[in-house]
Amino acid sequence: MASQMKRAWTRFIVAALLLTATASMTGTSAAQGANVLQTAQRDFNAGNYAVAISTLQPLVTQSSSNAEAFFWLARNYYEISDYDSAVAQFERAVALDSKNSVYQQWLGRAYGGKADRERSFSLAKKVKKQFQLAVALNPSNIEARRDLEEYCIAAPWIVGGSKDEALEQVNAIAAIDPVQGHLARALYYQEALKKPEEAENEIRQVLAGDPKKPDPYFETAEFFERQGKPADMSRAIQAAERMSPNDPRLAYYRGVEAVLANTSPSDAERDLKSYLASTPERSDWPSHARARDWLGRLYESQGKRAEAAEQYRAALQLNPKLKDAEARLSRLEKSK
Repeated sequence: MASQMKRAWTRFIVAALLLTATASMTGTSAAQGANVLQTAQRDFNAGNYAVAISTLQPLVTQSSSNAEAFFWLARNYYEISDYDSAVAQFERAVALDSKNSVYQQWLGRAYGGKADRERSFSLAKKVKKQFQLAVALNPSNIEARRDLEEYCIAAPWIVGGSKDEALEQVNAIAAIDPVQGHLARALYYQEALKKPEEAENEIRQVLAGDPKKPDPYFETAEFFERQGKPADMSRAIQAAERMSPNDPRLAYYRGVEAVLANTSPSDAERDLKSYLASTPERSDWPSHARARDWLGRLYESQGKRAEAAEQYRAALQLNPKLKDAEARLSRLEKSK
């Protein structure tokens, strides 16, 4: 996807999924199934994806009609970028519950990961189809609408890319939720129209809208991270902290803001290292590769060339597509 903005669906849907997880089981097996799902959820939230997979595999074997179990098995495969397995398990979940908008949406995301890796046009077309189906099943599924918007902006026309269709999603989102509408329109201005000033105006309206959840503030902080505007990042971070003072993502954004502002290098180092040490790698949170890239920038600004190079190499090992880290490492190596 063109945008790096990641939105956390997991926390929103987990309660609903667990409530229905035992619909196909009775008696002792129902209680056991619920316990297995709760255990797997805890492992998922802790980033112990391989453990959660091992926990869920016996359950899907014994309860082959439990759509939620297949869904969570797929979610864990998705987090470790095993898109073949994720697709297979999401397809099982969808086959069991074809009217579930969230299942259809996540199958689209898994197709997207597989299509990107394989450079497959046929899979890319499936991505759009799944997002469209998710929206049709639940027009209030804003996350699915934003996924569809991003796809329509990023994809070439031959596989369904369309700025007009992206704008349709922006307008529909705005009618449902004004704050999400500003976020969606900011992406449209930034990526589809290449109008950064208009995008920034939309982002500032997110702050003015006083969201009651932390995620819009984190998305706003991420926008200003890319713009290199630490003062604006700080405002978004402070608002997110008021909403969710113990959110582990705060450490990442605080560290980045301090690096950009060139203030409190010791605090920046502490926060970025804390984020790396205390959070799992998750598709909807800032990546560890980005955190290491920012640590590298911090060390480079302090003249610690060897430490900076070490962090850039670590970042590229996690994400070889991180162009900024690659360029900075190359510059360091050439200037030896």
